[in-house]
Amino acid sequence: MNGYELIAHCLKAEGVSWMPCFPANPLIEAAARVGIRPLVFRQERGGINAADGYARQTRGAPPGVFASQSGPGVENSFGGIAQAWGEAVPLVFLPGGAGIGGYDVRPNFSARKNYASVTKLALSIDRVDRTATQIRRAFHTARQGRPGPVLVEMHGDVLGQEAPAGAAERYRPSTTMRSAPARGDVRDAVRQLLKANKPVIWAGQGVLYADACAELKALAELAQIPVLTTMQAKSAFPDDHPLALGSANHTAPKAVFKWLGEADLVLAIGSGLTRTSFGLAIPDGKFLIHANASAEDINKDYAADIGLVGDAKLTLEAMLDEVKAAVGENGRAQDGETTGAIAATKAAWLQEWAPLLDSDEVPVNPYRVIREINRHVDHKNTVLTHDAGNPRDQIMPFYFATAPHGYIGWGKTTHLGYGIPLAIGAKMADPAKFCMNFMGDLAFGHTGMEIETAVRADLPITSVVINNLTMGGYDAKMPVAMERYGVGNQSGDYAGVARALGAEGIHVKEPAAIGPALEAAKRANAEGRTAVVEIRTRQDTRFSAYPALLKRTA
Repeated sequence: MNGYELIAHCLKAEGVSWMPCFPANPLIEAAARVGIRPLVFRQERGGINAADGYARQTRGAPPGVFASQSGPGVENSFGGIAQAWGEAVPLVFLPGGAGIGGYDVRPNFSARKNYASVTKLALSIDRVDRTATQIRRAFHTARQGRPGPVLVEMHGDVLGQEAPAGAAERYRPSTTMRSAPARGDVRDAVRQLLKANKPVIWAGQGVLYADACAELKALAELAQIPVLTTMQAKSAFPDDHPLALGSANHTAPKAVFKWLGEADLVLAIGSGLTRTSFGLAIPDGKFLIHANASAEDINKDYAADIGLVGDAKLTLEAMLDEVKAAVGENGRAQDGETTGAIAATKAAWLQEWAPLLDSDEVPVNPYRVIREINRHVDHKNTVLTHDAGNPRDQIMPFYFATAPHGYIGWGKTTHLGYGIPLAIGAKMADPAKFCMNFMGDLAFGHTGMEIETAVRADLPITSVVINNLTMGGYDAKMPVAMERYGVGNQSGDYAGVARALGAEGIHVKEPAAIGPALEAAKRANAEGRTAVVEIRTRQDTRFSAYPALLKRTA
């Protein structure tokens, strides 16, 4: 058994059942021999993004794994790993190395050195007897605390050697280790939470990773506290719950802006609270309780009044115990005034947007597409994700996610085309779900060839492409370049491309045809066929954002 074969046995022990890859790496053959399915994508980023989508849905058990070749393979992989780093996704990246005879010779590319800034840990296997140890370190690190990608550089002149006898049998898989905050700190936090006049819970994706959605819901109901989720945590709290405010990118339902602006206390749970242009800022003047698995994220961008370091599930369980001790097992009486105000705000907000959501315009208004998606999918059995740019800003506030992991929200960095391979990875994680990505025409140009991967791999997904023939909003950002040279415009027949790649391709030009097209896509997926629904839309740069409401202080 050589080093590559030992790694394959280690992956198998860690629960890895498939491995996105591109294009050549000795680990591919070794993995296949132990029953791990290799799946070659059309380029490195597609495979990494698919591993990313898979890891989010499995909650890192197991993490996603991706293997690339050395040289250009590892160089081309940087963007996908950087995205996973920004999004806190547990991945193990296994690129080929230049070999210990040349890895430190310029201009040979050193994966370990160059990826150090976008991974939790960057390792290099420079001795075959350290192979199992380095793999265990990688899997352990990827999912402890704040999850993230880990790199293990594999040198062929090392891993081609004979592995130590019995190394595969001695390998013990890693486990996720959880910690809970100090009970006294939890007690202090709950005391402040219960005496606040207008508290708000800010839930991050750590709630999803910790499988703590039920505990979050129980805390909100016991203490009668409204909940907003970050974009990455959308689906951690059901959007149809009476205490749900919605999810926040820099766009969000109006209730998010209103309640966050008026809150006197914010309980942030499972969120790093990183300040980003792709999320809302917490206004000054709030009492802040920050609960997170990573101590490094507390007091990073916001000064916390109380910090709770620990796993989101264990933290919420401890808070539930304290709430029950303070107000009784049944919790507070239902606050009809608060839930009534939330319902009224939501109704008024949807009425405000009804002219766009119900628009009969031709070309089709993108908000009408979102309305039809809400009408035609089974939310509890759907995994939906957006793409970068206007499609993200448009669909995120209005799509109603009602079941945990029913939405993959992302955007700390915004690589166009991310949605297609994310949906492929989600389909691999849960083949019974209807997996859909919502994207623009420019995004399709980045990863559209991965439709062929979905077809070839028998992982049927649906891509809804809103085609407005231009880069949304760029006519305002670069008016001369647009008017004189049409620099942001493009064209293409994306449903036609899909058909050429073996998928079902559906063109839509009228609002009334959207629903039937979505139903046809669902049937195609159920029959094992990937579908692309291309909808000719108009540009609309109106977004659900109410920043003035955030200026209010308690």
